[in-house]
Formats: sequence, C-alpha cells, structure tokens
Amino acid sequence: MGQKTHPIGFRLGGVQDWRAHWFASKASDYRRLTEEDQKIRGLINDRYAESGAISRVEIERGAQDLVVTINTARPGIIIGRGGTRVDELRGDLEKLTEKRSRLNIQEIRQPELDATLVGQSIAEQLERRVAYRRAVRMAMQRTMQSGALGIKVVVSGRLGGAEIARTDKQKEGRTPLHTLRAQIDFAVSEAKTTFGVIGIKVWIYTGDMIPSAENLRARSMARLSMGTAQEGQAGGGESGGGGGGRSGGGGGGGRSDGGGGGRSGGRSGGGSKPPANAGGSKPKSTDGGAS
Repeated sequence: MGQKTHPIGFRLGGVQDWRAHWFASKASDYRRLTEEDQKIRGLINDRYAESGAISRVEIERGAQDLVVTINTARPGIIIGRGGTRVDELRGDLEKLTEKRSRLNIQEIRQPELDATLVGQSIAEQLERRVAYRRAVRMAMQRTMQSGALGIKVVVSGRLGGAEIARTDKQKEGRTPLHTLRAQIDFAVSEAKTTFGVIGIKVWIYTGDMIPSAENLRARSMARLSMGTAQEGQAGGGESGGGGGGRSGGGGGGGRSDGGGGGRSGGRSGGGSKPPANAGGSKPKSTDGGAS
C-alpha cells in the first residue's frame, strides 16, 4: 500500500497556513460550518469554473460576519463590469450563510508558481487535444523560468487516446517532500476528454521557510493587521455615506466589498502586497480578521 501524505496537510501550522480561520464551540457547530465552507467553495468554483482562474478560497468567520478571500489570476473577471458580478456573488453568499459577508479579491501575480493554476492550464490543453508531453514540458519550463526551484508533474489515464491507461511522470529541479521547512504547493486537476478522465498532479517547490515562533507570529500579525485596516476603512465608509455608494462602506453595495478601497478589495485593502515572511519565503495572500 502507498504511504503518501498530502504535502499541504503535512505542513499545516508550520510552513503552510490554514485555508479557513474560525472556531466552533460545539461539535454540531463544527459539522455545520465545515459543510457550509464546502458549499461556499463549491458556489464560487462553479460560478467561475470556465474562466475565473481561481487558485483557492480562504474563509474567515467572526461573531457576526463572514470574510471570503478569493485568490485568482484574473481579478477583473471575478469583479465584472462596474463590480456587478462581485455584488451578485456577495448577495448569494449572504443568502447561503444568513450572515453579513465581505469579499476580498486577491490577485496572484505569478500564476506559473501556483500548482492549482498550472494543473488547470495542463488540463485545458489536454481537453483541446494537445500532446500531453508537450503540454507538461511547456508548463514545467514556464514554472522554472518564473523562479521555482523544482516541479514534478504526474499525469494518469488514457494518455494520447491509448486503450490501456498508464501513468507518466516528469520532473525538473528538486521537490523535497520529506523536508518540513520546504514550501511545496500541491494540487490535483482533471482533464475531461472524449476518451475518459485524465488526472494531473502538480508539485511546485519554491524555497524553504524556517517555521520559527517569530516567523509564525509575523504571519499571524500580518493577517490581523490587514483585517484591522479593512475594518477601519469599512467603519469610515459607514459614517461617511451609509455604505450605498461606489466606494463601498462596511454595509455593502460598494465595489470594494467591505472597504477595500478599490475594485479588487483584497489588493487595495491592506496595501498592494502583504508583508513577506521573515524566512525568505514568497508573500502569502492572507485574509482579514482574527482566527
């Protein structure tokens, strides 16, 4: 039997941060909120499945409100013309959760270093009948040119339309899966072709981070400070104009969705880039509020 461990779950609490930040006091609340998280992610991914280029959805819950951060390579598609699509999405989230919701749109500036987006790119090419070796090789070259230290791609299924399914693995650089301080992004994608489903697994190694107490505290404080700044701007919008205009107060109806200050709330809410971790790792997109 295989003994493989999920690279992200293996590093949670150290190099990797959680994708959801909330606390449930009762077991029944934990079950309900976990199911609600799945519904929120399903709603967002289904709505922007074709062209959204969504990497991950981070969820944070407060006592009265819900903060959803969408990390995407195409923020303009998520926001829509004049912010209409993001307003519709926020309304649907409030109906689903029955809580006041805020949306942050965080842009991924280097999609070649994101395992989910690389896997989606390969899957789209396979569905267009591009040769799988060429699709994988080109994706690996772009990733290495963007500054990654290593990448591994495994494709499985009826490759090239063959009658017998097989597995093909290609690797460049190094991917130290047993090194806990290694920052490794992992994702699984599927290409739905006319002759069956082809599975794609991607590992991307971007460097090391020492998970010391100082680094972890700096990451937590960066997330808290970003949330505090967004809350302060939201409160200022409420006192200034009641939250009904384009600049968006805390009450909703604005383009920045909770006081981000611009069309993409995540980018403009707490500065153009979140502060880097102290261990030399790449900046992480973090959501607002306390965990």
